[in-house]
Amino acid sequence: MALVGYARCSTDRQDLTAQRQALGALGVPAERVYLDHGLTGTKRARPGLDQALAAVRDGDTLVVTKLDRLARSVPDALAILDTLAEHGVGLSLGGTVHDWGDPFGRMFLGMLAVVAEFEANLTRQRIREGLAIARQNGRLRGKPPKLNPRQHGHLLELHDEGERTIAELAELFGVSRATIYRSLARRRASAP
Repeated sequence: MALVGYARCSTDRQDLTAQRQALGALGVPAERVYLDHGLTGTKRARPGLDQALAAVRDGDTLVVTKLDRLARSVPDALAILDTLAEHGVGLSLGGTVHDWGDPFGRMFLGMLAVVAEFEANLTRQRIREGLAIARQNGRLRGKPPKLNPRQHGHLLELHDEGERTIAELAELFGVSRATIYRSLARRRASAP
């Protein structure tokens, strides 16, 4: 029986050190810890999780510090737990192994999955509310444009001359082609 660890954090600004240390304290060798850095638990497509699931074999145990590190949506958590059970892999949450085949274990893990999804939904709601208040108070105006008004006007003049391609204009102004296309679209949208 081998221990395989999985750790995840949602943003690039967060650190996985505490989770890695906790997994080490639970007996997971550092080379058997798989990581997803800057990926949300509400999405199932995570390379580190896929690697961890591929690394476990019948009789092994997948170790995570908390269920919300594994999944933040009920359907994903249940699908992962079903996959583990199908392959004879146990799940350890913070050092306690839970049996997905046992009715009590199934209920307990299901409730933890509901709580993890609830927490994720609360976070999203708080962010939306905070952004709305910031907009109302004039503190949130979006990203500043890549081109100032003078550059934007010059770009439109050069484009209208028809002598340069979009790629050449993008290189000339030091922006992406998408920025050039957005500038042209803004002009079309503002035209009478």
